[in-house]
This record gives sequence, C-alpha cells and structure tokens, in this order.
Amino acid sequence: MNSRIITINRMYGSCGRQIAKSLGELLGIHYYDNELLKIAEEREGIPYEELIKVDEKRASSWRYPVEDEIQMEKKFRFEPLNDVLFKTQREIILELAKKEDCIFVGRCANFILREEQNCKSVFLYAPFEKRVEEIVNRTSADEKIAKMMVKRMDKQRKYYYNYFTDEQWNDMEQYDVCIDTSRVSRKQILLMLSTLYENM
Repeated sequence: MNSRIITINRMYGSCGRQIAKSLGELLGIHYYDNELLKIAEEREGIPYEELIKVDEKRASSWRYPVEDEIQMEKKFRFEPLNDVLFKTQREIILELAKKEDCIFVGRCANFILREEQNCKSVFLYAPFEKRVEEIVNRTSADEKIAKMMVKRMDKQRKYYYNYFTDEQWNDMEQYDVCIDTSRVSRKQILLMLSTLYENM
C-alpha cells in the first residue's frame, strides 16, 4: 500500500471528529467518519438511519438493534446488523486505504490496517471532567446529562472495539501517538499530526 493513512480513535468529548476534519482540510485529503455509513448504505441497501443505530456498537445478546422488518430480511436474518456493518466497513476501509491518502475516525481502522507500514494510529483522550465540559458547551446539555453521555459513549466504543479486535481500546501501547487534547492546543495537535503524515 502506497497510500498514507492516519487512523484516529478517540474518547467521547476529546474532539476527535473536529480534529480529523481540520487535519483533512489542512492536508487536502479526505477524512472518513459517518461517510463510511453512507458508503455502507449504498453497498448493503440498508437505510442510513438504521445503520446509525448500530454504528460502533457491538450486538446485544438480548435483542435486535433495529426494526425487525429490516433485521429479518433473508440476507440479514442470521447475523446482527452490527456484525454486517462491521464487515462492510472493514471492506470499505481496506479499499479506500489502497487507493488514496486519508484519515479514518474510529471503526477499528487502526486494527484493520495494523500491518500497513504507511499507516499511523492516533489515540485522542482527555480527563473526564474536561470532556464533560466540552459536551456541555457543544450540545447545551446540563452537566448531569453530559456526564451520562460521556460514560455511555466511552462504554459503547470500548465494548465495540474490544469485541471486534480482542484488543483493549484504551491500551495506549497499541497506538503510535497518544495526545491529551486538554493539554495541547488544536494548532499544536494539527502540527504534530501533519508532521507525522508528511514523514511517512
């Protein structure tokens, strides 16, 4: 693979999506986050609204994650849509990585591309209270709700990553670069990551 790839895993409220978007604009390359769902929608014929429900979530042992009408279609009947989406996004990530420089946000992309030399993995994190503050400012939720949101999203991402990779989502030893976004300015983070990209 000749393409240069950056993968970004992130704790909820650490501004991972915003940093990925800004980095893509700075480098002049695509960043893929929810865009992967839109590609998966076209490929599998599953409505985007249903894919959002299972995105970066492992399947429940107790219930189907989406409307029975879709889950019970013949081609999906014996496999949770969480698993269908993971496999589809894995294929898309591998295809895109072969043909263009880009940035992937979440979706176990660092694990999927772990054998590629021109791929650098980044983990963005911040203290819990700083992330709660970010969510309060971003969504206008009160502090109690923001705390619940941060805990829930971190738990979902952790379970999803651990389930599909058999690795630990927040094990920083598996990443090339780990950054506390509360201690480093956005400008400095973009400089660090652009330098990482340019020197691949």
